[in-house]
Amino acid sequence: MNTILLTAIFAASLTLILGVLLGIFRKVFHVESDVLVSLIRETLPGANCGACGFPGCDGFAAAVSAKEAEPDKCTVSDAKSTKKRAELVGSNADIVPLMVVLACRGSRDRAQEKGIYTGEKNCRGAKIASQGVKLCSWACIGFGDCITVCQFGAITMGENGLPFIDRTKCTGCGMCAAECPQLLLKIVPRDREGVIALCQNRNPIRAQIRKNCAAGCIKCGICVKKCPNQAIEIINGIPEIDYKKCSSCGLCVGVCPAGTLRELKTLNRVDYT
Repeated sequence: MNTILLTAIFAASLTLILGVLLGIFRKVFHVESDVLVSLIRETLPGANCGACGFPGCDGFAAAVSAKEAEPDKCTVSDAKSTKKRAELVGSNADIVPLMVVLACRGSRDRAQEKGIYTGEKNCRGAKIASQGVKLCSWACIGFGDCITVCQFGAITMGENGLPFIDRTKCTGCGMCAAECPQLLLKIVPRDREGVIALCQNRNPIRAQIRKNCAAGCIKCGICVKKCPNQAIEIINGIPEIDYKKCSSCGLCVGVCPAGTLRELKTLNRVDYT
């Protein structure tokens, strides 16, 4: 009985001594938090999405304070918060509002499927296992990996098997774009004028393109020929737009037989139905 009592007294004494020592060490080695980091942190939304390339808002705030990151790299922030953050570190940085566009119209009723897919229901897994689930190897797989990583509830899956981006919720953080194994989610400035190709099929055989997907770009080149500003070039089978030359006249959109080209300023849910 005495042994148990002595052991308990010893343990309690040791705990008390260690607690006192830890308190002393905390006071002796205490370092005041960086006031600038705290002020910068207050301008951030707290989404901790990682789109800035740092481990959460705390990491980004520390990087901005140390001038290791530009204050405009947080795409979730509004213009007012970004301006305040820039003023704190003496920068003239100004945020460019971004949005995400799905560069594919290969919906369930347009893009033919290879067969019945029985693997794991995620886009990356399907890409590795069978190069996707559709005959068009570049088409949206449609298992919603982008929905899973979106922290703003900006993406939902439509009945036609394509993800839809709600522009009122999308911050252009780019997490979905990084997750998409097909590289179909494009980040563009919200106020950009011009057009974009909603197809990434690089198959040079036109007949096969239309057989695999009714919405596929057939590489006819009419858009290139009709563009009055020579702003379009077919690169790797995809119409690429030089936004420095594009006047957003819409002529290419009107002559495109596949409906591949769309004006950025008009993109909404209707464009994908």
